[in-house]
Amino acid sequence: QVQLVESGGGLVQAGGSLRLSCAASGSIFSMNAMGWYRQAPGKQRELVASITSGGSTNYADSVKGRFTISRDNAKNTVYLQMNSLKVEDTAVYFCNGQFVDTYYRSMTPSWGQGTQVTVSS
Repeated sequence: QVQLVESGGGLVQAGGSLRLSCAASGSIFSMNAMGWYRQAPGKQRELVASITSGGSTNYADSVKGRFTISRDNAKNTVYLQMNSLKVEDTAVYFCNGQFVDTYYRSMTPSWGQGTQVTVSS
């Protein structure tokens, strides 16, 4: 099994920055395409940023130019640098993606607990 643990959230004023981390552990052969998602109260979970195994990135229009996704394959960790934060960025942030386990099976782990990001005005 593969487990995901998100960290780095907190309370920040509008215009501030946070760096989120997502550490994957368990029976990992490879970590492939990954994404950061967020879910605000009363709203559906949405994809905000994604990164392929080769490092190509994509962003939701709402965060483009402010957020940067990156990865460290040696550490099975994905990061989300969030700058110029806005009140509307307030949400629980999750990561997930595609893995190949040590039995060479493609799989998507269960969601982790997420990390709360609260941006105050």
